Amino acid sequence: MEVVLQNLTKKFPGRDKKNREDVIAVNDFTFEIPDGKLIGLLGPSGCGKSTTLHLISGLQKPTSGRIFFGEDDVTQLPPEHRGIGLVFQNYALYPHLNVKQNIMFPLQNLKGKDKLSKDEMSKKALEAAKLVQIEELMSRKPGELSGGQQQRVAIARALVKMPKVLLLDEPLSNLDARLRLQTREEIRRIQKATKITTIFVTHDQEEAMSISDMIVVMKEGVVQQIGKPQEVYDNPANLFVARFLGTPPINVFDGEIKGSKLYIGQDAVLDIKGSADREVHVGIRPEGFVLKEDGPLCCQLSGVEVMGRDISVVSTHAASLNPTVRSIIGTDNRVDGSQEKVRFALLPRKVFLFDKQTQERIDFDV
Repeated sequence: MEVVLQNLTKKFPGRDKKNREDVIAVNDFTFEIPDGKLIGLLGPSGCGKSTTLHLISGLQKPTSGRIFFGEDDVTQLPPEHRGIGLVFQNYALYPHLNVKQNIMFPLQNLKGKDKLSKDEMSKKALEAAKLVQIEELMSRKPGELSGGQQQRVAIARALVKMPKVLLLDEPLSNLDARLRLQTREEIRRIQKATKITTIFVTHDQEEAMSISDMIVVMKEGVVQQIGKPQEVYDNPANLFVARFLGTPPINVFDGEIKGSKLYIGQDAVLDIKGSADREVHVGIRPEGFVLKEDGPLCCQLSGVEVMGRDISVVSTHAASLNPTVRSIIGTDNRVDGSQEKVRFALLPRKVFLFDKQTQERIDFDV
């Protein structure tokens, strides 16, 4: 099912007694979500991603704009008539019902021509349970399950009616690190198996990038960038997107373009073309540093962290906007932790320039 959002806006009345201005949670959001794809809505707390999901589900009404499921305008349609499956971060299971009864619950509310017999409901519940691999837990109560198992029950309950659209609101937030990894892989497997259009809300950029066909990065209700995860990572539209994506985060410096050279502090670190002289913010991905004895960028060495498959070099620089500079290099490199300074060359494709005022990306050639 294709989902189309047209100029979607949601305003909440201001609660400040001195300033009654409306709070704009979602601002003019336009996007076409292709049929059968998994889309990640990504951003920090308060960016509007959950509000967007609630607008799509019908739990909230937009201030303006329209929502289409395929050719159907569902903007004013109540949630129960939209054909959606909704999974929250707190599972929302009925504690007095067992797993089978929890999964079957949405089917018991069907009426008229959609009404099912008990045998039909049991069959559909078992099919949904098998999809999330919990069929052996059908007789247990939620209190007898782990967090990961409870979340699978919630997903099975959302899938049992085979919804047109599956909406996941921070579904992994209450799980520990290992379970988060396992469950997100399961969500991707299930989505591929069912081919249900899925919208996944998270503040965890690694989570969104690992399973999404496309990501939508939001800030203060405004869409910052839409694209395939790797494309957004490799070509951030602005400094906010560059900073939000990546672990460890991107290193940001005060810099200057002068005479076709990029300077960080006193160091001319790159020859560049196609950009006028100006002050800029310089973003360098941690993997964009190359350890080199005569490298143009000189940093004060703070420490070396061996991380198994690679090494994290921790340093400082007077022009850095981050407290520390983190550089990820291969384990075949050797760094003398007792030395005071460390020098790097830079990989141009991992270096990004941003306008200091607008923070928009500046294109350049090398």
